[in-house]
Amino acid sequence: MAVLVVFLVLLLTKPGFSQSNNRDSDANDLIGMFCGRNAVISQTNFDKNRNSTFNELRVQLLNQRLLYARAQALSAGDSVFAAVQCRNYLSTDQCMACFDASVSKLLNCTSGNGAYISFDNCSVRYEDFVDFYNNPYVMEDGNGTPLLSCGNQSASQPTIFNQGVDGFLSDIRDATPKTSNFYVASTRQITSDNATVYVTAQCAQGINQGICQTCMNTAYDKLNDCLPNTKGSFFDMGCFARYSDTPFFNVNQTTDVTNVLKGHSSKVPIIAAAVGGVVLICLILLSWLLYRSWKKSKKNEQEFEGAVHYNYKELQEATNNFSEENILGRGGFGEVFKAVLDDNNVVAVKKLLVQHAGAKEEFENEVKLISNVHHRNLLRLLGWSIEESYLLLVLEYMPNGSLDRFLWGTKRGTLNWNQRYEIIFGIARGLAHLHEEFHVKIVHRDIKSSNILLNDDFKPKIADFGLARFQPEDQTHVSTKFAGTLGYTAPEYALHGVLSEKVDTYSFGIVILEIISGRKSTEVKSDSEYTDYLLENTWKLYEKKTHIKVIDETLNLNRYEEEHVAKIIEIALLCTQSPASIRPTMPEVVLMLQEGQSLGKRQLTRPTFVNNKDRRIYIGSSRPKDIQLSNKEP
Repeated sequence: MAVLVVFLVLLLTKPGFSQSNNRDSDANDLIGMFCGRNAVISQTNFDKNRNSTFNELRVQLLNQRLLYARAQALSAGDSVFAAVQCRNYLSTDQCMACFDASVSKLLNCTSGNGAYISFDNCSVRYEDFVDFYNNPYVMEDGNGTPLLSCGNQSASQPTIFNQGVDGFLSDIRDATPKTSNFYVASTRQITSDNATVYVTAQCAQGINQGICQTCMNTAYDKLNDCLPNTKGSFFDMGCFARYSDTPFFNVNQTTDVTNVLKGHSSKVPIIAAAVGGVVLICLILLSWLLYRSWKKSKKNEQEFEGAVHYNYKELQEATNNFSEENILGRGGFGEVFKAVLDDNNVVAVKKLLVQHAGAKEEFENEVKLISNVHHRNLLRLLGWSIEESYLLLVLEYMPNGSLDRFLWGTKRGTLNWNQRYEIIFGIARGLAHLHEEFHVKIVHRDIKSSNILLNDDFKPKIADFGLARFQPEDQTHVSTKFAGTLGYTAPEYALHGVLSEKVDTYSFGIVILEIISGRKSTEVKSDSEYTDYLLENTWKLYEKKTHIKVIDETLNLNRYEEEHVAKIIEIALLCTQSPASIRPTMPEVVLMLQEGQSLGKRQLTRPTFVNNKDRRIYIGSSRPKDIQLSNKEP
């Protein structure tokens, strides 16, 4: 009884920290909270059990000096399970203060069988079921919407700050699930901006690595929405993440993120233990080799990190036996179907029909590669399946479909300039990640408007990256055996089979022109001014300094917007120049788009044009060279 009295007194006391310092941890800002709505059997009994768990949690934090605690009260049929998790850089006193602040607010939830709250320094949750301890996304009430809090002060040099923090958050995202306790705290100097950024991330204790990684992917995406603000905090059921240009933990509390990403532990005790564990490691290695041997005969039970293996029958049922009414699209590689899985999640299933020798092995290798590629502008691979000659991919479902629908399809004219610019910028960032930021350089080879998908907020995601390699060698679009689409393919690749990341840069330039003009790259209208293909038409207008005439007539732009579009057109022409060596890299394109620059000191040269009508490539004024092209799109 005495403990409960002390507990109630503390709740009536304004929470704070006993010592003041310059660290931002003293602020302890509220990110958000949720009160459940599902009715309980007896509100009196439920409240009694809830308060009992709060009391037990506080005793554990205080007496055992813990930063994570669980408690339960099961009497009278109204069970309550609760948990508190403080950030690992906090002292016990700081953790206690945050917990007391959380409880004082949660006591305002006067009905419902569950609730949760998150401050910068801690998170507290209670439910009437125990399952959320190991899987925080198991919910009986509420929607589990992630909570995001952004600061209100912008960085002095937004472009530099954005680039630096984006890369930092990307490393934190990848490192956190790889640590032994799913926790990272680190600092990084943002060059030229004279700012030090502090970042921490922490997954819920008790969950597995896959859930942690999924949550950290979301945290990375959401925190980028805060930029260029100097502070941001994210909370989801599975994790917490925060960045700030103000210190909120001590420099001696940091994690060596570089070693974690390289696969090395930064913990000295772990290294010491490893020295004495040679025999154990040998046993583990032997077990692993035996497992690999067994695994080859059990491929249908294989799972890759980040991608789930599905049974063919599961996907067959989810797509209503791959019915016509569920088809989202068709292409040279197969068909895409809308599917509803058992957990009511809507996904897209791509059914690839590949019969050449070695296709299954190539498929598995490619899935293993792209399942680890995570970026907000790349379509996420969720799962896979192999059944006879069918190779199935389970992908994110994009409700707005492909970009081409909004340029010349059924939704033409519904995108304003700001939306189109954000789509252009998003595609550029996705390609920059594939080319430079992922540990393996990936060249897409088939960037086109139909391969750009849009989510609910019209944010773009590049689809089919890495999948062109599944194409059988005897089913090519060009005699030089390249994978691409007429109207988007760089001339050096189509003509000589020379492949580099600059092939994607060329295709990206064409897509920019399509987004701005609302025209297909291969569209020609004999009864209008469009007697040339889009690239050639744009170049001729540029030579006359009238290239704003290429702008989609459905756009109603002001003078400032017209000037902005004119610069973007110049960037597109810069991307389509030949030879490939004079095209900018995609990171350079991202920088130009961010800073509103176009050519700078560069001079534009006349692009190489591909003529569809007689299937020839024209380079300058030289004689056309025959090349066998197909209009079939993959």
